[in-house]
Amino acid sequence: MDANIVATVSAIFFCVLLSAFFSSSETAITAISRARIYHLILEGDKRAKAVGSLRKKKEQMIGGIMIGNNTVNILASSLATWLAINKWGEDGVVYATIIMTAIIVIFAEVLPKTYAIQNSEAMALRLAPAVAFVLKMLYPLNMALQFIVGSILKLFGVDITRSHSLSSASDVIRGTIELHHHEGQVVKQERDMLGSILDMQEVVVGKIMAHRLNMETISADLPADEIINLAVSSTHSRIPLWQGEPDNIMGVLHVKTLIKSLRENNGSLNNEQLRNILVKPWFIPETTTINSQLHAFRAQKQHLALVIDEYGVLQGLVTLEDIIEEIVGRIDDEHDKHVASEIIPIGNDNYIVNGSMSIRDLNREQGWDLPDEEASTIAGLVIHEARLIPEIGEEFEFHNLRFVILDKKGNQITRMKIEKLAPVDDENV
Repeated sequence: MDANIVATVSAIFFCVLLSAFFSSSETAITAISRARIYHLILEGDKRAKAVGSLRKKKEQMIGGIMIGNNTVNILASSLATWLAINKWGEDGVVYATIIMTAIIVIFAEVLPKTYAIQNSEAMALRLAPAVAFVLKMLYPLNMALQFIVGSILKLFGVDITRSHSLSSASDVIRGTIELHHHEGQVVKQERDMLGSILDMQEVVVGKIMAHRLNMETISADLPADEIINLAVSSTHSRIPLWQGEPDNIMGVLHVKTLIKSLRENNGSLNNEQLRNILVKPWFIPETTTINSQLHAFRAQKQHLALVIDEYGVLQGLVTLEDIIEEIVGRIDDEHDKHVASEIIPIGNDNYIVNGSMSIRDLNREQGWDLPDEEASTIAGLVIHEARLIPEIGEEFEFHNLRFVILDKKGNQITRMKIEKLAPVDDENV
């Protein structure tokens, strides 16, 4: 066989190998997890540092790889065309195009990229040093290419020096969680828990607090023995005491401290002694985020805070357990009273719901997307949307749901039926 033919075929084979190298390295380095690379860098992996450095200069890396990849592809195609023309004449152009297209697509693009996607970590770590070396060799040409591309894009009003990404880190994480949940890799409970952690910077204590109507408090004007009996029989370990009127909280009684004081005083305390063991009430604004309050609880070494509005009026209380339950879901222990479920299914897409159920809990349990900007409970949402205090038996439809008022206590909606309506076909409206 002619030495020129052997050399040409060898050169074509070498160019296809280089093309496969460029294709697989680009795919592997861009596909590998940033979190995984960061973890390997912390462990001192030098190859991971090379990958991290390449990812930081992604535009330069892609530009350099594209230069190398297109150069070897064009060179391979040119050599194959020359070889085919010498063998078959002008028809060789057609043969060379068909053969080289098949070879480049299969062996230089699809096959190496598919393998790189399936083995992105191993391939990225293995190829990163070689890619870094090639980029250094092509640096002047790459910079010239970047300048030309940038100049052309500027003519169309595109500035590549500015970041146009609108996604925050939490949005990326949330999207990843939703994707894995959709694919069945993350169960609903885990998705809700992880989502609640991401929401901690946005959700305020006013959304998760126990409303003042549901607060368990004790009048400090009662006889000491009665206060002690009420406190000891309570399911709560910390109980606010008020004087004069329920909104006038004078302190918080810790049952553990109460029992200790009873032991030290032969099982008897008077009102003055009770007042001396009260913890000073801690008031916080209802706009405090639960993330900030969690850190505040840890710093103050307290587990209960009283929530007030902008006028200083008591709105409710929030505890450390409330914040934990917002993340992991309801936590009951052997001392908690049995509470009927806040939502009871009564048929296909029909539910009996307590008016005091929070919108966040309802959305999380049913997968709905009811707004909670104007109200924190489902009863509050109905009143806000209806713009009136509903009467028993009244029905309202909004957010693709029908609400039927079943029970009231004064002006407070205590129970309702919610029916999910069929989606509205906009074309037939």
